[in-house]
Amino acid sequence: MSDSLRGVLFMLLATFVFALMTVFVKLLPNIPVLEIIFFRAIFSIVVCLYSLLKARIPVFGNNKTILVIRGLAGVTALSMNYYLIQVVPLAAASTLTYLSPIFTTILGIFFVKEKVSPLQFLFFALSFSGILVIQGFDNRISLFHLMVGISTSMVMGLAYNCVRKLSSTEHPLVIMFYFPLLCLPVTGLWMIFNWSMPLGREWFYLIMVGLTSQVAQYYLTRAYQIAEIATVSIISYTSIIYTITLGLIFFGESFNSMTYLGMALVCAGVIINVIYKTKITRQEKMEAVL
Repeated sequence: MSDSLRGVLFMLLATFVFALMTVFVKLLPNIPVLEIIFFRAIFSIVVCLYSLLKARIPVFGNNKTILVIRGLAGVTALSMNYYLIQVVPLAAASTLTYLSPIFTTILGIFFVKEKVSPLQFLFFALSFSGILVIQGFDNRISLFHLMVGISTSMVMGLAYNCVRKLSSTEHPLVIMFYFPLLCLPVTGLWMIFNWSMPLGREWFYLIMVGLTSQVAQYYLTRAYQIAEIATVSIISYTSIIYTITLGLIFFGESFNSMTYLGMALVCAGVIINVIYKTKITRQEKMEAVL
């Protein structure tokens, strides 16, 4: 099996497990979002710390300022994302955060001096129009939910740009480690005053949130390691299929035709942008060689 095919299979698996994680989050409507994130962070810090110590990598890294910003952005984005998962249909919650590649590109202009062509802004507009269609034709999604989704995408874009900036100075495990490192004290302090005792199956769901997050993160990392980023990035948008299916099976969620159209517009704008960027990058590399 070629690396490209293995990368696609790993991304398909990672995307499915991430979608499964959202099911477990939604099955915890009575547990505060920050409490769920606290339990997820416990899994993350154990895995990251063990891996760092085993590999004898300095755990606190070099560029601590950007690492802290990345960690805090991750906590903020995940909190808003989990909130959306709890209050709106699964597929809609996922789609509302699909604008993150757009904000990653726009913020990249300032962070990593990324070049953005005028045509890309047309693709961005296509995706944004899809978000407006979803909000306008699904009365379960309010303007507030729309703003939370857009804000989540913006903060995710900030986190991704921090990762891009750190990639030349920090080990990937160090970058991952800063999420639970900052998450645990922030969420732990909040839980001292707002603890909600999980009951019965809720303990199982909390464990599964942490477990599925780590499994999905592993296969996501492996996919990006062995295959072209553009290829696996596009594959990651199969999550909309998973979340629609899982939302229907577990929660009886369905959508009208206009909402499906909105989801399609969002995905189309992002995917076309990825394909376009990949084509431009390859052309630039060929011109540099010549």
